[in-house]
Amino acid sequence: MAIMSKTVRIGTRDSELATWQAKQVQAKLKELGHEAELIFVKSEGDLDLTTPLTEMGGKGVFTKALDDALLEERIDIAVHSFKDLPTENPLPLIVSAVMEREDPRDALVAPKGVEFLDDESVKAVIATSSNRRRAQWLHRYPNHEITNIRGNVNTRLRKVNENGWNGAIFAAAGLKRIGLDDNISAYLDWMVPAPAQGAMAVMVREGDQKMEEVTSLLNHGETEICTTIERELLNEMEAGCSAPVGAFAEIVGEEVHLSAIALKTDGSLQYDIEMSAPIADAKGLGREAGRKLLDMGAAQIVADLRS
Repeated sequence: MAIMSKTVRIGTRDSELATWQAKQVQAKLKELGHEAELIFVKSEGDLDLTTPLTEMGGKGVFTKALDDALLEERIDIAVHSFKDLPTENPLPLIVSAVMEREDPRDALVAPKGVEFLDDESVKAVIATSSNRRRAQWLHRYPNHEITNIRGNVNTRLRKVNENGWNGAIFAAAGLKRIGLDDNISAYLDWMVPAPAQGAMAVMVREGDQKMEEVTSLLNHGETEICTTIERELLNEMEAGCSAPVGAFAEIVGEEVHLSAIALKTDGSLQYDIEMSAPIADAKGLGREAGRKLLDMGAAQIVADLRS
């Protein structure tokens, strides 16, 4: 491939984690012989750190500013946490690469230790702004209280220490990527992660063949297969990024195995499903699982969330 004469402008939010992610893309492009620079873009989600995400329109608040910058040609590509991207995108923008996934699990940061988890008399306070995490936590620990927490990884770590909460839930990938995983008190292996959690997405303008061609070389096939299935499920359920829905697909041998879950936000009701398919026939697995969850009763959960 011919080396481009112009420097690739990579759009990113300015948090430490977002910057780390953009620098990974920058380094990969450099390996391919392309110069690249970071362009920092502030999102509404970065500027308003108090309003719960669900009241701001979900995680799309983190992506809109980068979408605008791409459409206005102020940047050439945008780097996102894939789980933040809506599954429906009416804009002329496409995901040209899904980077190799980091640890997809959720993790608990508990500054005073995790002993409280074994004591049913403790009315623990756990911080998260995610409906999915809230619902799964309350399903398992119905006597606990959930409090809202906003901000980038560093801000949330500071808040959990300052406020005296028993713990806060983080994506393990975010902590690991910026070397803060020594804060992890426990991995929540029982919690089904958000669709595409731990994966990074590269977005380009539709029709920008040069950028599509260059960035497609960053794609990790296995991660793309699994995250596509997870996002299919979310799309089929018309549930949106902020819904209490989790999905995780992984390739085991010659098969793709999918685990998915949908819950009432208060954790009082839970539907879950596990399905497998040969890799060659895995397309549509997420949609099939989504339809089955809806038929089980999750349709009412989605309807209640909308109202």
